[in-house]
Amino acid sequence: MAGVSPEQRAREEELVERVVASFAATPDPRLRHVLEELVRHLHGFVRSVRLTEEEWSAAVAFLTRTGHTTSGTRQEFVLLSDVLGLSMQTVAVNNEAYRSATEATVFGPFFVDEAPEVEQGGDIGGGAPGEPAWVHGTVADVEGRPVPGARIEVWEADEEGLYDVQHDDGRTYGRGRLVADEAGGYRFWGLFPTPYPIPDDGPVGDLLAATGRSPLRAAHLHFMVSAPGHRTLVTHIFVRGDELLERDSVFGVKESLVVDWEHHPAGAPAPDGRELGGRGWASARFDIVLAPA
Repeated sequence: MAGVSPEQRAREEELVERVVASFAATPDPRLRHVLEELVRHLHGFVRSVRLTEEEWSAAVAFLTRTGHTTSGTRQEFVLLSDVLGLSMQTVAVNNEAYRSATEATVFGPFFVDEAPEVEQGGDIGGGAPGEPAWVHGTVADVEGRPVPGARIEVWEADEEGLYDVQHDDGRTYGRGRLVADEAGGYRFWGLFPTPYPIPDDGPVGDLLAATGRSPLRAAHLHFMVSAPGHRTLVTHIFVRGDELLERDSVFGVKESLVVDWEHHPAGAPAPDGRELGGRGWASARFDIVLAPA
């Protein structure tokens, strides 16, 4: 730390060690380790940037606003973690590469437990605006064996960039829960993914504006896939050619998750014979490989 006298440096280091030592009697060794490292890194940051008291107060006010913005349907702290890349780094640490297993990405703040059950070939769109999209594929293990009965949760925003939980009228759309068939297959109707901004009317949006960053997310469809004996996979699929792939606001894009989508003109027969009312539709295949637990 240039410009810091030896006496001042010693004073700051002595404080760090006193705070670290205060956790010495923590019964849980993991908790003790996490807290000690947290203190060292936080104090290291303050000392490295020579944080002013005004900046510290501004940070506290920012976090307070983040807490006040969080509600039952909006998690501003998750958004903050996302835009700082912390969510993706945690995903990377906890989902180590394993052979051909599908890569994981961020969970996002709009998952809802107990989404509606959808039969194979069913529609999760719920009447929301957007281009109908047929999504299908298989769930297998790293040996290529099908995983019948795998639970597949899917959720997405509509064409207007909104998830159902962002409305206050209780509507449900753009989400569903399927079970892979005996061959590990799955198929459903949804909506063609479109880009949308993360909620930017709160403190996280202010942070992005102050740093010249866009709140836009690359177009995507969420998946969470689980099965006994396998690591639960949380991931997305993206749209090849989307100009936002290189600047996704939460750093969630991975090349292996970028999928080719085909657009079919109005009148083109749907794979299950569905009548689409003269509308065009899109389709994509996404084969999922689960790592062992």
